[in-house]
Amino acid sequence: MGNKRERQGTIRELIVARPVASQEELRRLLLQRGWDVTQSTLSRDLREMRVARVPEADGSRYSITDGAEESGRPGLEALLPSLFTKVDGVGELVVLRTVPGGAQSVAVSLDAEDWPDVLGTIAGDDTILIVCRSSGARERLVRRLAAIA
Repeated sequence: MGNKRERQGTIRELIVARPVASQEELRRLLLQRGWDVTQSTLSRDLREMRVARVPEADGSRYSITDGAEESGRPGLEALLPSLFTKVDGVGELVVLRTVPGGAQSVAVSLDAEDWPDVLGTIAGDDTILIVCRSSGARERLVRRLAAIA
């Protein structure tokens, strides 16, 4: 188990230090550090570590996010800054736009926050509809999301 912990520590260091776009790239970086791992071992490590592959404007990258260890989901504060494009609202409704492919991850993280101002979310590919309890709740939510992004 010591080797596994050390290997996962090295994976964590590599992902935090630089953007890593694929398992093959991560496997090569590990090999440079003396860890010769198979794709299945690496895949299992990433799953156990709850590492998320998040889309960005210039492709995807692996990310270790706040709250991932406890909940199994990337935290909103880790995802939103890299996926957010704009937010606007009217009445009790908020429309949050993300980079293509980012809406589902953000909506799941937003739902996990369990904020009292939010009744629910519906997500497509790059758009999230957020239903708030009131127009005042919408104003607070828009400010909060903009601050996180």
